[in-house]
Amino acid sequence: MPMPFMGLLLLISVAAVPACILLIVLMLRNPPRSLSKLCGILALVFGFSAAAVYCYGWFSVTLGGPFPELCEDRNASGAPLASLNQNYWPLRNACIYSDGSTVEHVSMSINVFVCVPAGLAIVLTCAAAFLYRRARHIPEGTS
Repeated sequence: MPMPFMGLLLLISVAAVPACILLIVLMLRNPPRSLSKLCGILALVFGFSAAAVYCYGWFSVTLGGPFPELCEDRNASGAPLASLNQNYWPLRNACIYSDGSTVEHVSMSINVFVCVPAGLAIVLTCAAAFLYRRARHIPEGTS
């Protein structure tokens, strides 16, 4: 992806997360509130959070950011470390040894800081749509 697009996405995500949190606080302070709207705003918080972390990681890799110390100086056969290869996000690190062997590492923070919030955003979006449709189809006289 082009760098200006990722920068714009990062700025929008970083600005949208506090705005959505402020909306949630205001919605909780001022009843009546719709549960479907609350789920929708929470979905936006988690979605924008995942996008912000993804963009930060992408910039970290693109601009030659910190490389985690995952590689050992020598592999099991005793070959010394020849080079490191770091691909775009998700932060995939490859330790390349002089005998040609390669060991890849995918950071666990990908699952914690990107995949979990993105999954929660999807679940909350579905819940918001379900609650909104259910509220529209309930007849007026029933509870």
